Amino acid sequence: MRKDTSCIKTLAIREQFRDAYLQHRDPIPQDRLLWRAQSFRHMTHVMPGQTILELGCGQGMFTQQLVRVTREENPITAVGFTPDSTGPSVSSAAVEFIHAPESLESLKGRQFDFIVAMDLLDQRTGSWLLENVYQLLKPGGQLVFYESNPWNVVLKLRTIFQRLWGRPDPRFLLSRLQLYELMSEVGFIRVFSIYNDFVYAPLTQGLSWILRNLSIVLENTPAIRTLAGSILVHGQKPPRKIVHPKNSLFAYEHLRHAISVVIPCRNEEKNIGSLVTGLLDLFGEYIHEIIIVDDNSEDNTRDVLRRLAKKASRIKPIFRSPPNGVGRAIADGYRAVTGQYVLSMDCDFWYLLPEIRDLFDAAAEGHEVVIGSRFSRHSVLLNYPFHKIIANRTFHLLAQLMLRYSFRDLTNNLKLMRRDVVEKLQLKEPEFAVNAEIGLQLVLMGCRVKEVPISWIERTFDMDISSFNMARVGGGYWRVLRRLWLKRVFGIGAYKTLPIPKRHQIEKSRKSFFMKNA
Repeated sequence: MRKDTSCIKTLAIREQFRDAYLQHRDPIPQDRLLWRAQSFRHMTHVMPGQTILELGCGQGMFTQQLVRVTREENPITAVGFTPDSTGPSVSSAAVEFIHAPESLESLKGRQFDFIVAMDLLDQRTGSWLLENVYQLLKPGGQLVFYESNPWNVVLKLRTIFQRLWGRPDPRFLLSRLQLYELMSEVGFIRVFSIYNDFVYAPLTQGLSWILRNLSIVLENTPAIRTLAGSILVHGQKPPRKIVHPKNSLFAYEHLRHAISVVIPCRNEEKNIGSLVTGLLDLFGEYIHEIIIVDDNSEDNTRDVLRRLAKKASRIKPIFRSPPNGVGRAIADGYRAVTGQYVLSMDCDFWYLLPEIRDLFDAAAEGHEVVIGSRFSRHSVLLNYPFHKIIANRTFHLLAQLMLRYSFRDLTNNLKLMRRDVVEKLQLKEPEFAVNAEIGLQLVLMGCRVKEVPISWIERTFDMDISSFNMARVGGGYWRVLRRLWLKRVFGIGAYKTLPIPKRHQIEKSRKSFFMKNA
C-alpha cells in the first residue's frame, strides 16, 4: 500500500503540472484537447456502449472533449489524483468521477474497453501504472497515452532555465524508445509510439495556425519529428483479434436504403469480406446496394464475391474485362448505381468503418458531397510513407493556387455524394488519379462539400499489399490538374463540357445554404 500511495502522489503532481500548463501556457488548449479526443476515437474505433477509463482527469478539460466526440454514448470513468481538486465540471450522465483514490485498488474487479491518459507516465511510476492499466483492460482492450516529449528543444531549454531559477521540472519523462520498451515488457501488443504535435508554447494563439497546417507533415518527417511536443503511445492487451460490437449506427430515417456503395477491388480476398460484413452490420439500414467492381483479380477475390452475392441480394459484383485500372473500375461502378447517394470507398477502409457515420451526419445536414480528410487537424497518420505525404501536400497546394479554391484533402477515395452530382462527373483517368479528378471536379462544379476528419493506418501485415505506385500513376494527377485549369480559366480542353457555374453563383448558393442551416 505504501508503494501505491507514493505512486498516486507522483501521479497527482503530474496531473497538476499538466493542468497548469493547459490553463496558463498552452496557446490552443481547447483545440488541442478536441484534436486528441478525436485522435483517440479514430485510433480505437470506439463503438456506442464501450467503456472508457480516463486516468488523471484533473479538472476535466479532456473529459469534456471525450464526452463530445463519443456523443455521450459511452460510459466514461474519470479518475482524478489531486486531493483538493473539485473534479471535472462535466454535466453528463455518461461520466462517473472517482476522486483521489489512495490506490487503484478502488477499481479492482472492473475492466474497461479503453484507457486514455495525458502526461502521466513517469520513470519512477511508469511500470507500476502500466501493470495496473493492463489488469484494468478487457482482453483485446486498448490504451492511448499522450506524453510530453523529452527531446523537444523548447522543453529542454525551459528545463535548464527552471533549474537555474530554483524551480526544477518535477517530471521524469520517458523517451519514445523507453515508452515502447516499457509497454512491450508489461505485455502489450500492437505497440507503437509516435511523435506528434508541433503546436506548443511559446507560440501565441495567433501564430499557432502556421504550424497547425504543417504539423502532420512535420510529424512524419525523419529527424525533424523528434522535436515534436508530445509522443502518442498505443498498446493493446492480448489477444490480437478484436471482436467489435455489432451495434447499428443508423440514425437518419430519410436516408434509409438510400446509399449505393461502390468499392473497386483487385486481389482483395483478405479484406473484402470484412468490409462488406462490417458495412451491413453497422450501416445496413442505410444501404440500398453494395456494388463491388472486381478489376480482374488474380487471387480468389472473384470466388469470395460470388459467395457474398449468394448470401445477400444487395451485394452486386461487377467483373471487369481488361484493360485494368482503378479509374475504369470506379467509373463502371458509378454507372451501375441506383441509390439516392453514392458512397465510394476502398477495400482497406474496413478498419475505420465506425468513423464513416460522420459522413452520414454531414449528408443529413444537407451537404451534397462529404469527403473523408486524412489531413485535417484532427487526423492521425500512422505508418504513412513520407514521400506520399509530400506528394499529396504539394499537389493540393498547387491545386489551390491554380484553381483558386480552399480545401485540404480531395484525393481520398472516401466520398459520399448525391447521385445527381455523380452523374455530372466526367471521368477520364484510368488509374488512381481518378480520385483527384472526382474531388476537384466536385469543387469546381460548386457543390456543397464538407471534409470530415479521418485517421489513416497504412496497410499492415494481415492486409494484402496496395497496388498504388506513385511513380507509375503520378503523371495522371498533373494531367488532371492541367485539364481542370484549362477548363477553369479558358473553358477549353478535355473537360470543356463540365458544368461549372460562375464564381459569384457558387458563393451565392453557399451563402443561401449556410443561412438555411445556421
